[in-house]
Amino acid sequence: MRRELLLMRHGKSDWSVAADDFHRPLKERGKRGAQRMGAWLAQEALVPDAILSSPALRARATAEKCVKSMGLGVDMIELKPALYCENEAPLLKTVRACPDSVQRLMIIGHNPALEDALVWLTGKRPRPPKETKLLPTAAVVKLTFEGRWEDLRSGQMSLELIQRVRALPDGFPWPFPAGEERRERPAYYYRQSAVLPCRLQGEGDDAQWEVLLIGSSSNRHWSLPKGIVDPGLSPLESALKEAREEAGIEAEALDHAALEFSYEKWGAPVEASLHAVRVVHEQEESEREEPHRSRRWVAAEVMPSLLKNHEMGHAAMALLARLDQSRQAT
Repeated sequence: MRRELLLMRHGKSDWSVAADDFHRPLKERGKRGAQRMGAWLAQEALVPDAILSSPALRARATAEKCVKSMGLGVDMIELKPALYCENEAPLLKTVRACPDSVQRLMIIGHNPALEDALVWLTGKRPRPPKETKLLPTAAVVKLTFEGRWEDLRSGQMSLELIQRVRALPDGFPWPFPAGEERRERPAYYYRQSAVLPCRLQGEGDDAQWEVLLIGSSSNRHWSLPKGIVDPGLSPLESALKEAREEAGIEAEALDHAALEFSYEKWGAPVEASLHAVRVVHEQEESEREEPHRSRRWVAAEVMPSLLKNHEMGHAAMALLARLDQSRQAT
């Protein structure tokens, strides 16, 4: 049987963030590169049957953004600790362990392991274009061979292509609903959900709301845990997932009726839902997936002045007022 192996290097990471190697996040350029490559893979009918990724933050984020741009759910991504490696041996062992039911396998990892694996699998080092690295960030390699994964040997694979983000045409198309003009981001970016992590401080009628804010990805301003509604998840489920990843909190919904709001971003309106939640557990800084983001509990009345997104601040205050009405009614 013909097998296909896609090797993808993680997107451009952000070295300006004070984080260890494992937790270093993607730059905005890295996020865009992963998304553009996902859209290209979908357009070229190269959607994989299975996706294995290094668990390092920059690789996992690349996998998630790439997968979403292919129109798939992130639940198909399997994190493999062995892929957080500096040489090809753990990567090749992971490939050989792939089930025979998988015809097209995608691996998302790091250099130099990916380049070394490419050389081992093909038996030669391809010559990159002038002034370009062999595998720059977010690049994808397509390899093919006949046989079973477990029988894979050096020099057995044929190199079909190396697609680099910079080689994609300017304004590479994003898929949008029919009749809508092109925007700056993939269509799914324009439907988001957020959580309002809150708690009451004080007793009885004197109790006041406090809200947990988090730093943006660059830590330059404050926000609430917010993200794109993932394919296959409800807005609430997707928002709770963002709360775990961005804020390092486990939470439960306080009010199942979300408050809807919209704001302008990426050249078009973003429609978002805000869900009030109670924090049941805060992870220690060492346990968090994104420890580079700051966390801060603040009094509700000062929250709007701290949030960069004013529409979100207004929506949060309206949602807290609704919670107060419900609390007083009981």
